[in-house]
Amino acid sequence: MSSVGVTVEQEAGVVRIRLERPERRNAYDIEMARAMIDGLQAASRAEAVVITGSGGSFCAGGALGQLSDPDPEELRDLFTTSLRLVDAIRACPRPVIAAVDGPAAGGGNELVIACDFAIATSRSTFGQTGPKVGSAPVLGATNLASVQIGEKRAKEMSLMCRRYSAEQALAMGLINEVVADGQLDEAVNRWLAEIHQLSPRYLEIAKVSSNLWWNASKDNMQAGLETLIQAIGSDDMREGSRAFMEKRKPRFRDTPRPASS
Repeated sequence: MSSVGVTVEQEAGVVRIRLERPERRNAYDIEMARAMIDGLQAASRAEAVVITGSGGSFCAGGALGQLSDPDPEELRDLFTTSLRLVDAIRACPRPVIAAVDGPAAGGGNELVIACDFAIATSRSTFGQTGPKVGSAPVLGATNLASVQIGEKRAKEMSLMCRRYSAEQALAMGLINEVVADGQLDEAVNRWLAEIHQLSPRYLEIAKVSSNLWWNASKDNMQAGLETLIQAIGSDDMREGSRAFMEKRKPRFRDTPRPASS
């Protein structure tokens, strides 16, 4: 494992970025996000980029531990670096494939949204966690996801924090392919072999052109991020994070909901 929890390797024209913090489901901190950005920015001469996780998880998004007692400057850096990360995926001139084996949650699900292609094993799951943990998924799930899976389904995902199986994600259009557990590498290599037959120059042109809706969403992402920054240290942020870490339901309201008759 690298010292920051991310390994970046280039072989046979492919840059492979692997998250290696399985003890926290590969949730990334600032250093990990910066390492991923560096790997993406160094991929201009590669044929493709593959982002994947380790230890049975893809990515649980940004590390939540600091939300319960946040350092405003550190959390601001994590939020703004997360925006740089998803934008680096879109700005990379090469196709970026999310190779998902296990949960893609919160910001990890937004990495899937940002990637050009996504291939998942049948045991993988997808979904957002924002309002459940005292945050909001403003870097893809509340905006670009509407283009990918439809507005009503995107709102269901981002507001209700529901989880979806790989087959459900495929049917929605969130991912491109589902393969049996243990066959992810074979499937990714098949996609890479197909990319190898295509013109790098015109792939780049096509990718730049395909960023229409991403570019249209960027002002919304920045505005959402600034709102999140203003809410750092709020009661809901602290309670949501503590409940998540303590594995209990959050108590965002003082009074319980009356039992239905």
